[in-house]
Amino acid sequence: MIDILGYGLMGLGIVFWFWGTFPLLGLRSVLFKLHTLTVADTLGSMLIILGLLVKIPREWPLLILALISLMLWNTMLGYVLAYCSNNEDKS
Repeated sequence: MIDILGYGLMGLGIVFWFWGTFPLLGLRSVLFKLHTLTVADTLGSMLIILGLLVKIPREWPLLILALISLMLWNTMLGYVLAYCSNNEDKS
């Protein structure tokens, strides 16, 4: 049962990766495409790490550190990109 849950989480993570890639082909703005891609990529990566956590519980400190790093890095990157994309005068 644990194997099925682990593989299911990892499979769902891969689905999120592909789901986030498809809007890149659309005609929307670059920032919308980037936002969709980063959110789907973050969720997909987190689900894959959770699947690994279920399958390899003895490695939980490293996997929890990976989850926290992923959440912090992608959040900060999103704020930096949003700030840099602002067209107003920053002086």
